[in-house]
Amino acid sequence: MRGMKRKKTVQISLVVLMMVMGLMLQQGTGFSFGKDKDKDKDRPARLVTMAVEYPGVVIPPEEDLSMDIIFHNKGRSDENVDVWIAEKPENWKVRIKTYRFTVTGIHVPSGDDKTLTLEADPGKEVKPGKYEFRIEAKTRDGQFNMTETVVATIKEKEEGEKEDRGVKLTTSYPVLRGPSDGEFEFSVEVDSKLDKDEVFNLFVQGPDGWEINFKPAYESKYISSLRIKANQSQTVAVQVKPSLSAQEGEYPVNIKVSSGEAKGEVPLTVILTGTYGIEVGTVTGLLSLDARQGKPANMSFYIKNTGSAVNKAVKFMSFKPENWKIEFKPEIIEAIEPGGLKQVEVIITPYDESLVGDYSVNVRIDGEKTSETLEFRVTVKASAAWAWIGILIIIAVTGGLTALFRKLGRR
Repeated sequence: MRGMKRKKTVQISLVVLMMVMGLMLQQGTGFSFGKDKDKDKDRPARLVTMAVEYPGVVIPPEEDLSMDIIFHNKGRSDENVDVWIAEKPENWKVRIKTYRFTVTGIHVPSGDDKTLTLEADPGKEVKPGKYEFRIEAKTRDGQFNMTETVVATIKEKEEGEKEDRGVKLTTSYPVLRGPSDGEFEFSVEVDSKLDKDEVFNLFVQGPDGWEINFKPAYESKYISSLRIKANQSQTVAVQVKPSLSAQEGEYPVNIKVSSGEAKGEVPLTVILTGTYGIEVGTVTGLLSLDARQGKPANMSFYIKNTGSAVNKAVKFMSFKPENWKIEFKPEIIEAIEPGGLKQVEVIITPYDESLVGDYSVNVRIDGEKTSETLEFRVTVKASAAWAWIGILIIIAVTGGLTALFRKLGRR
């Protein structure tokens, strides 16, 4: 009986809760989607606008123009908008497109933004100056008519600037830096402006003795030409390997492509920071020395810079038996020129209570981007005082035995 009363009470509570929630929804308070409905009520029934990303741009000669056209639907209803090029300069190829298609219209949902792209290619006859493009759009019922103008200014070619015809080369990273014994790889995009498929020959001008090759992107084979479809582009990798004798500095690498009258080029730069290497050792080749407990023992070793770059801030670190002392003179070498030689003295002091025997002491030489290790064998011998004591004991024992033998001999 009590169970039935509880069940009935729960059902009544749920009904009351649902009635309260319905009332709150009608009043538009306490819930986020109620507020969204209020926002929708604040919007006009219909409102569509059009804007271009950059109404005015400056581009180099024969550079393509690419511009976003943005549609804003601020109304409460979805809209279909027709769009077209109302006016364009002579000798320009102009189109409105998405990432794949040329389009003449676009659907813009309520409260959303949609983007199209204006693309314009200047012909060879186009000279430096200002050129206007007028874009018009309207809704299907003609309720909204929109117009935007883009002004493109083609600048004069600067003195010394190379002229590309029919093909354009671009790269995101025209300057690469690294050691002289490294390899460098540039990525160059070859963009054909021709209306037909064409084979482009690849050429390079670089420093003497350098190995420079062309490769298709993500492939290992070498190529000397590239077939590109009409108005398409391909990416080619330029692999650069400096000569073994190359010193630090900047080196230009000029890439050219050509096919008939079409030609283009792009300058690249390799900055060599030099190679880093050191050689360490002793003049005699020996890496062993004798030492006594608690007494310093000295040994010298040399450091030679075998790289092509200055080796700076050369430091030393030792790995030694417990309670031993290791010192270096000097403690740090500020710089070693390529081919230069420096001498370092290492002072090894065994622990006062070290046992007689052989020990290993490692010394690590840390240069700039390189390091080497020397291993010394240190033989600890007994102190000289103990040697004299031993000699005196032997003399005393010998003298005692001699006296004893004489005394026994008289008997």
